[in-house]
Amino acid sequence: MSFFKTPLIGLKADSFRHPLDLEATRALKQIPGIDMLVRNWLGPMAEQVFYVENIASSVLVGENQLPDLYKLLLDACKILDIDPPQLYVRQHPAPNAYTFAVRGKQPFVVLHTSLIDMLTPEEIQAVIAHELGHLKCDHSVYLTPVNLLILAAAIVPNVGTFVAQAIQAQLLEWVRCAEFTCDRAALLATQDPKVVMSVLMKLAGGSPTLAPQLNLDAFVAQARAYDDISKTELGEMVKAARTAQLTHPVPVLRAREIDRWASSTEYQTLLQSHGLKSSNNEVAPKGGWRNW
Repeated sequence: MSFFKTPLIGLKADSFRHPLDLEATRALKQIPGIDMLVRNWLGPMAEQVFYVENIASSVLVGENQLPDLYKLLLDACKILDIDPPQLYVRQHPAPNAYTFAVRGKQPFVVLHTSLIDMLTPEEIQAVIAHELGHLKCDHSVYLTPVNLLILAAAIVPNVGTFVAQAIQAQLLEWVRCAEFTCDRAALLATQDPKVVMSVLMKLAGGSPTLAPQLNLDAFVAQARAYDDISKTELGEMVKAARTAQLTHPVPVLRAREIDRWASSTEYQTLLQSHGLKSSNNEVAPKGGWRNW
């Protein structure tokens, strides 16, 4: 089934950035030397470790290589008003996707084959849009140290561990908050909260064989129950302990956040205001964007 999707012409990152992302970013910038560390030391290392390694080990998607995936990328970029990054597919048994950008290089998104095998085309586009959210919000500045501090601790145990421990907690707190923002980007691109929540459900307990059997309504009810339990003092303690070392919030919490934001006046106003811009500029094609 297809329906018109509003192209969000002129979309600004701060118009959909999650409040926790804003708060955590301000806190992260208070760390002395963090920007210099990223730009002068971690940036060049990242170029060698991640950019070259992924280009060598993945398949670049394009018009003549997995064109259906390429169209999902282009459509999501048009809706979110962002220049298309490169998109790679990588053979890997763990369902995952990630984004990387370094100075002087074209940013790129990587999708693992196991993730693609588990999702519908609409859900794959939601994942791509989530990764585009990182680029739209310039999250790469701080996503780089999250990945490289782990590497540094392994390569140079004394120095790496000392540096990692000094800022690890704040970095992990920030990256978890950034995920909420990028889930919003996924919703803005698909304009269907069920698609985004279905991705999260499958990440929590899906597989190529189980995914078609999962019940989204039951998962949404589960997410709301988790939200209610977390409001108790004991629930908050358990949640904090559970997530302290994670790079992503737990899937049910992310689903609850999307469930809540999709019903908000903020989200509806955002779509309506940009819809007027699209209409005035005659950007939207006559047939509208197709929901894959």
